[in-house]
Amino acid sequence: MDRKAKAVVCREWGQPVQVETITVEGPRRDEITIRIGACGVCHSDQSATTGKIPYPAPLVLGHEAAGVVIEVGEGVTAFKEGDHVVSSFISMCGKCRQCVRGRPVLCENARKAMFTLPDGTVRTKGADGEDLNVFGACGVMAEYATMHVDNCVKVDESVPMQNAALVGCAVMTGVGAVFNTANVEPGSRTAVFGIGGVGLNAIQGCVTAGAEMIVAVDNNEKKLEMAREFGATHTVNISEVEDGAKAVKKLTGGVDYAFECVGAGAVVEQAYKCLGRGGTAVVVGVSDPKDRTSITTLTLPADEKTLKGSWLGSARPQYDFPRILGLYKAGKLKLDELVTRTYHIDDAPQAFDDMLAGKNARGVIVFD
Repeated sequence: MDRKAKAVVCREWGQPVQVETITVEGPRRDEITIRIGACGVCHSDQSATTGKIPYPAPLVLGHEAAGVVIEVGEGVTAFKEGDHVVSSFISMCGKCRQCVRGRPVLCENARKAMFTLPDGTVRTKGADGEDLNVFGACGVMAEYATMHVDNCVKVDESVPMQNAALVGCAVMTGVGAVFNTANVEPGSRTAVFGIGGVGLNAIQGCVTAGAEMIVAVDNNEKKLEMAREFGATHTVNISEVEDGAKAVKKLTGGVDYAFECVGAGAVVEQAYKCLGRGGTAVVVGVSDPKDRTSITTLTLPADEKTLKGSWLGSARPQYDFPRILGLYKAGKLKLDELVTRTYHIDDAPQAFDDMLAGKNARGVIVFD
C-alpha cells in the first residue's frame, strides 16, 4: 500500500535541504517497506546536496538508518513483518566476480542502483506525482522507505534504533577500515586524520584491535577531546603545527597505519607521509572527483609502503553489521556515546548545520 511520509529532500544542489510530505509506494517483488526509527545525518548526505556526490535532484536523502519491516513484497522469505533492519547503501547482485569472491562492496552492478532501486525505478513520489531519486538505493531520511531486500540487514531488536542506525555507515566505515581493509595488528602504531563520526569509529576500531599508539589529527579542539574519550592516546591539532605529518612522526617514529577520514587529497598526502617503513595509508574519506593526491613514487618500493582505499570499511554487510552490534553488546564498541544529539525530522536543516559546524560526533533524526 502507498503511505504518506515526511522526508528530507534535496531539490537543488547548493540549496538547504527541505522537509516535504512524499508518497512511498508499497513493495514490489523482492522488496520490503520499513517504518524508519532513526537515521544518522552524514557528511555524504551533505555532499549530495552540493553535487560533490553527483546524485541527480530531486533526491530523498538518507542512507544510514534502522527501522521495522511493516510490509513484504512477493517472493520475500528472508524478512517478515516486525523484523528490525539496518539499511545498506551497497547494492549486491550476488553473482558478479566481485560478489562471489567475497567483495560485495565492489559489486560490478552496484552502480545501477546509485540513486534508484536495483531495477532502475523508485517507490518515492513528490507532491506533484514526480519521481524522487533516493540516496544509494535507500532514501531513508524519511518516515517510511521501500527498499530491495539486498539493501537491508536484519539485526538484533534489542539494540536501540539510534545506535543500530549508525552501523549502516559511520561505524562500519571507520571500524571496517581498521578490521577489514587494514587488518591492524595488536601493538601497531596508528594515526587517524579527521575526527568526525567515521574518524571516531576508526579510533575505537584501533582500540579494539589492540593498537599501541592512536594519534588523532584534526583542527577542532572539541573533536580532539572526543577522540581522547574514544581511546586516542595522543592528539595533534593541525592548526597549531607547521606540518601535521612531521608532528605525527615525531610522536610515533612513523605509524604502521594511517587513516584519512576527510576526503581531501592534501590530507591523504599527510597520512601517507607520516607512515613508517612498511606502513599502510588507508583513504576512507570521499573526495571531490577532481581532487588529486601526490606522493613520492620511490617510497612505494623502497619503503614498501601501501596506499589503498576503503569503501564502507570493505564490508560484507550481512556478516559485518551483526558482528559490530555484537561487539557493542559486549561492551567493546561505543555506540551510545556516538549519538551527540537527536533531532525531530522537522529540525533536519538544523541537524545539517550542526554537522557542518562540527558540533556532533553524530546527529541522529529520531522518528516517533
